[in-house]
Amino acid sequence: MSSPPRTLAVQEPYPKDSWFYRILPSVRHKPYTTVDNGNLTETWDEMHPDPNQLRWLPFTILKSSEKKVDFVTGLHTICGAGDTKTRNGISIHMFTCNTSMIDRCFNNSDGDFLIVPQQGKILVTTEFGKMMVEPKEICVIQQGMRFSVDVFGDTRGYVLEVYGAHFELPDLGPIGANGLANPRDFLTPVAWYEDREVANGYTVINKYQGKLFSSQQDFSPFNVVAWHGNYTPYKYHLSNFMVMNCVAFDHADPSIFTVLTAKSTRPGVAIADFVIFPPRWGVADHTFRPPYYHRNCMSEFMGLIEGHYEAKEEGFQPGGGSLHSMMTPHGPDGACFEKNSTAPLKPERVAEGTMAFMFESSFSMAVTKWGLETCQKLDKSYYKCWEPLRKHFDPNWRPSKQ
Repeated sequence: MSSPPRTLAVQEPYPKDSWFYRILPSVRHKPYTTVDNGNLTETWDEMHPDPNQLRWLPFTILKSSEKKVDFVTGLHTICGAGDTKTRNGISIHMFTCNTSMIDRCFNNSDGDFLIVPQQGKILVTTEFGKMMVEPKEICVIQQGMRFSVDVFGDTRGYVLEVYGAHFELPDLGPIGANGLANPRDFLTPVAWYEDREVANGYTVINKYQGKLFSSQQDFSPFNVVAWHGNYTPYKYHLSNFMVMNCVAFDHADPSIFTVLTAKSTRPGVAIADFVIFPPRWGVADHTFRPPYYHRNCMSEFMGLIEGHYEAKEEGFQPGGGSLHSMMTPHGPDGACFEKNSTAPLKPERVAEGTMAFMFESSFSMAVTKWGLETCQKLDKSYYKCWEPLRKHFDPNWRPSKQ
């Protein structure tokens, strides 16, 4: 496979389409039949709403000796909101797998997948070509694109799914032409094909209106000899993100770390943002530098690819997650507050060796039964990380004279 070319596909205007030159058309297949959804769902009313701060320990990856699990059978929905039929919503999934997809591919008729590998690299074969995606890289498979996933051992990661909008670069406003995720760093596959007949049948799995269906055909769907267009899968390495930060005082909103956004119909409000917290310099003076305590009108799901998130260095682990629902208070744990309230305010590296991220949404997300019960990874002691917080208010305090 030759190196993928650079692309500007994430910022090109509509319309978006691509033209395939394929050996056989994709219409030649047997009728779709229903298959088991496993833990993939968009049933948002199976559990009573829970406004509490939620945190999950690292999700279990089954060993292949116990059960062979590929990318599709390893998808587990944690939370979400909205509806695929009306094309307005979001789902957040974990994938845990140990086996490659053999003579099977997947396509999502409902929306786009933004895939964040956390443990183990994945080789994503699409109709456009192949992409090797490693931890600290992401890839986006847009609505309707067929793909399969090869793994190389125990593999885990996160998926942000949006219906009704596509991911794009955020508006830069006064930042100007350059900054955050630059278009030049997004990569698309080069054409790759196989002219292969499959005597025992090739399975195409289709996610449609939240349900899974499968159909059979006797040839590989990855038979596109060449293509052109701007509706493509793509990948991005998070180390290419051009970080903005406060260089005087106070704490900037985390929107300055937005890599991609899926806009809603309301100006300035996103169905979902993909935000990262990469290594950077902290230099703000007269400031409590970690994230402040807050409530807001967004739902925040956080994941950790590697390292230790600066606001919660102990309990928040790679391969786990947290959900802070809209208007639920949250912020740094007690240890972080005490440490950063007394630390000297000199320039320092923040999040060195760490990559945390956030899926932020304007939707009020419901947590699934798998997320609250079945996975058995919910950290029921999470609230205790704030119990050490104590008041430091002194009505007699006065600033020292300079």
